[in-house]
Order: sequence, then C-alpha cells, then structure tokens
Amino acid sequence: MAWLVLIAAAAFEIAFAVSLKPSDGFSRFWPTAGVLVFGVISVVLLSKTLDRLPVGTAYAVWTGLGSLGVVTLGVLFFNEPLTPARIACIALIVAGVIGLRLAGAD
Repeated sequence: MAWLVLIAAAAFEIAFAVSLKPSDGFSRFWPTAGVLVFGVISVVLLSKTLDRLPVGTAYAVWTGLGSLGVVTLGVLFFNEPLTPARIACIALIVAGVIGLRLAGAD
C-alpha cells in the first residue's frame, strides 16, 4: 500500500513541476495555485509512506518518478528535445528506481 501512495505522490510531484512553466514565474493565478496545491499534496502523500518505507528509498523513488514524468511531459507538450543522451539518462533513472524497489524494505 505504501508503494501505491508513493506512486500517487510522484504523480502529484509531476503535476507540481509541470505547472511551474505555465505559472510564468508565479504571475498567473491558476497555474500558481496548481503549483501550490499539487506540491502540498505530493509532500503530504510522501510523508504518509515514511512509516513503511526507508526515507532514502522513498525520496529517491519519488524524485526519480517525478523526474521521469516531467521529462516525458516536457518532450510531449513543451517541445523539449529527446536526444540519445537524454534517453540514456532516463534509463538510468528507471534502473535506479527499480533497483531501489528491489533492494528496499516494504
């Protein structure tokens, strides 16, 4: 169950980070509100997992999945480049998240 909550926390982390660009330096109300709401929900959900998962593992998985999601959405919606180097780095993030899941305590 903690892993599902952690995945939800990562989804809100992605929404938080993706909302930063349209907030235009916090000058637009609704995207800025999204940044705040999504960020708070993400951190609250992350904190709910820490009674069952090691903090290092939970935080690394949270940021890793968040990074993976933001890079993917950046390519899809913000025309960010998808180069071989970026693909390799994404693969390393995925490998790290999988490795932490396999090596971590439940």
